[in-house]
Amino acid sequence: MTDHGAPEADAQVLTVLVYSDDRDTRQQVIRILGVRPAPELPAIRVVEVATEPLVMRTMDAGGIDLAILDGEAVPAGGMGVCRQLKDEIFHCPPILVLTARPQDAWLATWSRADGVAPRPLDPMRLADLAGHLLRQRVAGLPVK
Repeated sequence: MTDHGAPEADAQVLTVLVYSDDRDTRQQVIRILGVRPAPELPAIRVVEVATEPLVMRTMDAGGIDLAILDGEAVPAGGMGVCRQLKDEIFHCPPILVLTARPQDAWLATWSRADGVAPRPLDPMRLADLAGHLLRQRVAGLPVK
């Protein structure tokens, strides 16, 4: 697990978990999100995770404001992990799933993902979607 800290000048920091077994995918998502995915949001701190057991331990520990899961991760894909998290964590934070292609969005419905971003990743769309889910979280509103 790698923790990418946010600037210390911000009083409130939002924590985003990024899960993929592919380091390049994790790095691409982190670059897209930047320091803050939307100007009105506090800075983010990214927790980079490469295995499903670590996703579960980190999410169980709490403190995650948004999880971004790679639907193509192996051996545990993000959609199955998403469904398990939604089943097991009371007031689960919003989850965004990365899919292999736009046609896979229907699978995210099964996983109960709060957002879906197909590959190839569109930086504007991913940042907008992450920003939307984080705004909902900050406001204490249900996602979707």
